[in-house]
Amino acid sequence: QVQLVESGGGLVQAGGSLRLSCAASGRTFSTYAMGWFRQAPGKEQEFVASISRSGETTSYADSVKGRFTISRDDAKSTVYLQMTSMKPEDTAVYSCAAGWRIGITSRDFVYWGQGTQVTVSA
Repeated sequence: QVQLVESGGGLVQAGGSLRLSCAASGRTFSTYAMGWFRQAPGKEQEFVASISRSGETTSYADSVKGRFTISRDDAKSTVYLQMTSMKPEDTAVYSCAAGWRIGITSRDFVYWGQGTQVTVSA
């Protein structure tokens, strides 16, 4: 089992940048593929990005491709989501997740953090 804690959320202006972190504790971090998902008010949760256990493979939602970058630091048991050129429609609660293989749906992930709020003002 692994526990996940997100940080780095906050308020940013459109066009700005923010970096989210997700610290893991428990079972060996390198065992897990990691992902980021988000949920805006009144909307369903959506996939944002994921990264394989090795870090060699990444996947992004079309809406964030070219603007967001997922990375991992196994020495720190942390996965990051660097967000740039942010838009008001990026406003959501962002949650990280851990699973056994890289995926793009919530069903691919087993463990979830509580989430961190990101708000982008126009």
